[in-house]
Amino acid sequence: MARPNIVVIVSDDHGYADFGRLGIHDGVRTPGLDRLAAQSVACTDAYVTAPICSPSRAALISGAYQQRWGATWFGDSRFPDHLPTIAERLSALGYATGYFGKVHYGQERAGDVACPPRHGFAESFYGLAGTQQGRLNYLRHSEAAVAEYGPEAARRMAVLPLFDGDDEVEYEGFLTAELGRRAVDFVARHEDEPFFAMVAFNAVHNFCFQLPRAELDRRGLPEYGDWNEATSAYDEWYEEVIWPSLPHGREYYLAQLELMDAEIGRLLDELDRRGLADDTIVVYLTDNGGSTCNFGDNAPLRGGKYSLYEGGIRVPMFVRWPAGGIPAGVERSGLVSAMDLVPTLVAAAGGAGPAAGIDGVNQLAFLRGEAESAHEALHWDCRFQWAVRSGRWKLRWTDGQDPRVESLLRGEHVDVGSGLALYDLHDDIGETRDLAGDHADVVARLAARHAAWRREVRLESGSDEV
Repeated sequence: MARPNIVVIVSDDHGYADFGRLGIHDGVRTPGLDRLAAQSVACTDAYVTAPICSPSRAALISGAYQQRWGATWFGDSRFPDHLPTIAERLSALGYATGYFGKVHYGQERAGDVACPPRHGFAESFYGLAGTQQGRLNYLRHSEAAVAEYGPEAARRMAVLPLFDGDDEVEYEGFLTAELGRRAVDFVARHEDEPFFAMVAFNAVHNFCFQLPRAELDRRGLPEYGDWNEATSAYDEWYEEVIWPSLPHGREYYLAQLELMDAEIGRLLDELDRRGLADDTIVVYLTDNGGSTCNFGDNAPLRGGKYSLYEGGIRVPMFVRWPAGGIPAGVERSGLVSAMDLVPTLVAAAGGAGPAAGIDGVNQLAFLRGEAESAHEALHWDCRFQWAVRSGRWKLRWTDGQDPRVESLLRGEHVDVGSGLALYDLHDDIGETRDLAGDHADVVARLAARHAAWRREVRLESGSDEV
């Protein structure tokens, strides 16, 4: 049986509303993603497993809830080195494998198992965000930049050199374009064998004002400098370069989104040009909800990155595979998780069922319209906040006294809520009406279900209070 090629594209903090096809905002130009959506099944109830990047990415690469190895937030997130990754499983099936972009599963270092060459990717070009405050600079990655910025600013501004496989390399240029170029080159070199490319853009994470001079000039945008520790404290500077303070902030964000979209369009064009599009599975999603501080918009969802409101965990997900019976231009409701990519793509490649410890499910029948989603419920747990969704109902709890609640509100301008709330997402996708007082039976049922799940994944610390 012929094995399909596979391309998984992951963006960073892309707002749920920020697609040109939706027509919600003037000035949002995403023709590449709009084209992909028109050729795909769009999963309207797709989720990641965490409202922040590192634990979310760990679940995506492994197909399992990251709580199973104690990963819940930045400080305890780590790579799941006890499980085979999607790259390892596809490599075992004869796939050429390539990784291009941001790596962030925790506090990874060069040579760790979290580095793509150490978990199944034969080719790779990447930056370790775990060593650079969770981000990659859009323009600079060199020893010269490190020396110019100084150790602390180099870490916060994320200008450390990149890696080509295991080798440290420098790159001074617009990183989004280079990631796109390398992904296109990978496709061209492997067109005669099945390939799996994972393209993890650092766009559209802050700081989006890091644009090439030619792009700033073309758009009439002023240049804005990175942090200089000699002139200000980082926290003071940071407050000035996020929402709502940064002049032209939304324009910088939309420029980065448009430039990432152009690279996605080029990758789709390359698949078309080489006659590979019909039998290549293309998946697009983002690592968590759009970031308020970075001017992303998650309408009609409430909240954003860091929160367990829908805006923090529900993400766009498009899946295209014409030869595999996945129809074009169709929306499907039903619970879908980023964890499902592992068993779904491995099944499409002709592999065996998932290994022990996998929580994702094979969603091919769901995508083809032959069955409902196999998920009865999905769970989220960051210790100080948790949520569970089953059917139309979502129960969310936050420890309002946890210091992270105030810190996120003050530093990132995001309200993660407080206390217990129940929402009917079929009638209230914006989570505006708390129905906990009217449906005590539903609250009790979902709270018990989440407590049982916590015991199953052995997430023993934290609170189950309702």
